[in-house]
Amino acid sequence: MSLQREPAHYFGYVYFRQVKDSSVKRGYFQKSLVLVSRLPFVRLFQALLSLIAPEYFSKPAPCLEAVCSEIDEWPAPVPGQTLNLPVMGVVLQVHIPSRVDKPEYSPPKPCSHENLLPAPVILSSVHELDLFRCFQPVLTHVQTLWELMLLGEPLVVLAPSPAVSSELVLALISCLQPLKFCCDYRPYFTIHDSEFKEFTTRTQAPPNVVLGVTNPFFIKTLQHWPHILRVGEPKMAGDLPKQVKLKKPSRLKTLDTKPGLYTAYSAHLHRDKALLKRLLKGLQKKKPWDTQTALLRRHLLELTQSFIIPLEHYMASLMPLQKNITAWKTPPQIRPFRQDDFLRSLEHAGPQLTCILKGDWLGLYRRFFKSPHFDGWYRQRHKEMAQKLEALHLEAICEAQNIETWMKDKSEVEVVDLVLKLREKLVQAQGHQLPVKEATLQRAQLYIETVIGSLPKDLQAVLCPP
Repeated sequence: MSLQREPAHYFGYVYFRQVKDSSVKRGYFQKSLVLVSRLPFVRLFQALLSLIAPEYFSKPAPCLEAVCSEIDEWPAPVPGQTLNLPVMGVVLQVHIPSRVDKPEYSPPKPCSHENLLPAPVILSSVHELDLFRCFQPVLTHVQTLWELMLLGEPLVVLAPSPAVSSELVLALISCLQPLKFCCDYRPYFTIHDSEFKEFTTRTQAPPNVVLGVTNPFFIKTLQHWPHILRVGEPKMAGDLPKQVKLKKPSRLKTLDTKPGLYTAYSAHLHRDKALLKRLLKGLQKKKPWDTQTALLRRHLLELTQSFIIPLEHYMASLMPLQKNITAWKTPPQIRPFRQDDFLRSLEHAGPQLTCILKGDWLGLYRRFFKSPHFDGWYRQRHKEMAQKLEALHLEAICEAQNIETWMKDKSEVEVVDLVLKLREKLVQAQGHQLPVKEATLQRAQLYIETVIGSLPKDLQAVLCPP
């Protein structure tokens, strides 16, 4: 699942206000309200700040105290549930996404309840950005940017404001859904950040990170980075904004560098011109922005799925057959992932089966194997398969009808070993780490009791302390 709680980082959501004030040395009075969370719920927390901040700026203390009291009463964000979240006389209604939500479609829109007064403000998503608005100046390069994200390439986004840099970085990260983005990213990075020296040094290769910045000084300090995207002020006119041009990194010379994607990278896949035509036609016909975003999101989703499906199919073929998993033997191992075997399989089971785009798919996979995203994907899939293997082995043991017969010619050491292994599997299953049915857990517990009951009293006392 691409949308997950961040264990190592916090997200900061900011509502910034700047007003003219001649009494202040800089001529402006500036104030911000910041919400910090481990949850990547961009849409929800931006909506929340837009409600709280105007009131907070006029009455700071009582406002925040009342809001915090209301938020304390909110239910936990359980995946798959629709929540009604009251705050400052308004009810925000949101659907918390889950693994079972079909990625082909937008998350189901929450249904408002007639008995709720006032009527709830329905947010169509807690986390999804308006992709079309974010990508307007770079639509002609969306696929190139998708490839750079897929490969975990270091990228700097230089934008005119923190809001634009943050949204563009988050939009780029979301390009890979449902594949989890496994690299570091900073929606708004400044010269005051602790990693500034690490990211700007020329003595080592740039790390796999996407940086959003606003200070033109970064053009000078990050000239050694392989990919720099500079965008100008966003324009909301009916026509498609001027598209940034593809330029060589050597063109980065001055701080007033014009908007463009400065990279020597050559895309592996051909550009989807039909998509650009459809988006342009949608602009001319003044189609709603959410319709344009849905079209763009579907394209990126289908592109990612076409790339990942062959990997999923090959990975599934490495799983031992269920008939080879027997009760009283150690389960067989998952076979190793062999890149050459996978690449050979693409001829008859490659992305060309689900994607019309032509290009060097093999070259893209070869580079993907070296990226943090392949490592992250493989580790997660291998872990899930190992858990499935453990679950199938537990089921095989619980379905065996001859445990007493098995115990007859076994030493006490072997019997105790079975008890310990069954208990370990039971703990994993009860912690929802193994996908097994409740009936299987009950049979496993019964087996443990049966096996312990066959042992001498002193061993029973060790295995079942009072």
